[in-house]
Amino acid sequence: MPNPRYAAYKPAAPYFDLVRRALGNLVDGEHFFDAVTDETIYEVLYDVPGWPRVIKGRLDLMAAFRGYVGAIRLQSADKLVVHRTDEGAVVVIEYEVHGTILATGVEYDNRFCSIVRIENRKILHWRDYMDSLAAWNALTALAQGATP
Repeated sequence: MPNPRYAAYKPAAPYFDLVRRALGNLVDGEHFFDAVTDETIYEVLYDVPGWPRVIKGRLDLMAAFRGYVGAIRLQSADKLVVHRTDEGAVVVIEYEVHGTILATGVEYDNRFCSIVRIENRKILHWRDYMDSLAAWNALTALAQGATP
């Protein structure tokens, strides 16, 4: 049974489930947030309005994802490719997410590559790359059925 502490993040469940599956037995915890600590650095190498480039710690990461789930609902995450290096201390994951921008109803499809460093069975550092044009197009598109 899913942890009720994370019920508010259900709109991003496909992402969290895919990541947790990708990291497998390299990290502890049932949910993505169980695998991060107060020292975890979550870094994104792109600019999205309202999303910080660097987030430090579990509570700030959870707060940032509250904004994410307030703006985007994911229907699925797929095309997972996992590359384990350095005896599992570094994992590179490639994947896609598919969802809807809640404010406009516009479909959102994006591709990501994340480099995850693991230490003591927790995520130490997360570096994220994405298709910035796909995000820009979805976030700036007119509402479904709207006319310019």
